[in-house]
Amino acid sequence: MIATTAIEAWLRRAADLLEENKGYLTELDAAIGDADHGVNIARGFTAVVQRLAAQPAQPLGPLFKSAGMTLMSTVGGASGMLYGNFFLKAANVAGDRQTLTPAELLAVLEAGRDGVVQRGRAEPGDKTMIDAWTPAVAALQEALAAGQPLSTALQATAAAAEAGMRATIPMQARKGRASYLGERSIGHQDPGATSTYLILRALADVFTDKDANRT
Repeated sequence: MIATTAIEAWLRRAADLLEENKGYLTELDAAIGDADHGVNIARGFTAVVQRLAAQPAQPLGPLFKSAGMTLMSTVGGASGMLYGNFFLKAANVAGDRQTLTPAELLAVLEAGRDGVVQRGRAEPGDKTMIDAWTPAVAALQEALAAGQPLSTALQATAAAAEAGMRATIPMQARKGRASYLGERSIGHQDPGATSTYLILRALADVFTDKDANRT
């Protein structure tokens, strides 16, 4: 079972990785966007962690809802709405649970991914964060169906997100501000797909620690 403490550890690790990489994310965004993605998303996840510290031991639904609302209120631009909606939809699935099975974690991530699609109306190939979310969720589903341990399955999830992130480089953007550049968006890695990879890398990192799996 996946404990609430492990989910909290995931969000803290994500905040750390996003803070460490905010300069890189901003550099990516400077090429095809507003040059603020790194600063905005790092600020938002820092606020999420601060909110968690003030409201410990919540059921998972309220925890995810708090994260979503915090991101929507602290992250500027489209990414705040997209990541916020991810966590709001995840909250609907998690409900009052204090723990998740691996299958329930998959359902949470699927619902969150669908929330991003709903808000951004993007499809794979549009050069957005969906190009990382879609293969990542598919990889987790495949790994769990094959009976792999959760830690192994989440490593596959992060690897698929990374591959999806890198696959955005040759794409022409069809959504968001980058789409205004037309062919000039080709050759640049999408910053949203990159922050998605970092968030899923954080999830995999947490589950390399055996203590995170204790309920």
